[in-house]
Amino acid sequence: MAEVKVIGSWRSPYTRRVEWALKLKGVEYEFIEEDISNKSPLLLQSNPVHKKIPVLIHNGKPIVDSLVILEYIDETWENGPTILPKDPYDRAVARFWARFLDEKCSPAYRRACLVSGEEQAKAKEEAEESLKILDNELKGKKLFGGDVVGFVDIVGNFIAYWSLVIAELVGEEIITKEKFPNLCGWMNEYVNSSSINQHLPDREKLVESLGALPKFLLL
Repeated sequence: MAEVKVIGSWRSPYTRRVEWALKLKGVEYEFIEEDISNKSPLLLQSNPVHKKIPVLIHNGKPIVDSLVILEYIDETWENGPTILPKDPYDRAVARFWARFLDEKCSPAYRRACLVSGEEQAKAKEEAEESLKILDNELKGKKLFGGDVVGFVDIVGNFIAYWSLVIAELVGEEIITKEKFPNLCGWMNEYVNSSSINQHLPDREKLVESLGALPKFLLL
């Protein structure tokens, strides 16, 4: 059996992406919890450029960046459901929305929740603008991946679950059914899907853990 290890943090949405993909594929792996405030020699050796989690180690070879890792998992293990669409056009579209989530939506949401004063109104406007685009894309859909969890759904896990925990911590509700009905429908569908809900981090534990972090680490 191939040796598979994941270096990450249980509370990290990026780490959870990798774990969920491996579980969808039925791949056994060893999880190595990383202390991000005191990075281990293994992490620094495995990801010397960015020095970040998650890292997938497969047969001694490290793969970094959660989006890259998801594609690697899909291409390496053919058993289980496909994560990315087979059609080249559909794959390109999925990659676009994944990047949109990572580069626009999630950062904008974090800022809207965590900045204050004059910055907050502008940050909320930018976040709602991005979320409205997502809401429109999800019109008439259960999941980004159709009827089953796919690449974009997994990438969107921060919005689907972690965003609500951060909202609870800071008392700032941005994603509501009134403003984003399709997005909220997707969030509910995703976190309650059988392949995901049993692997979600405990909400109370996550609230406690994230609440103990310095605010800038949530940005």
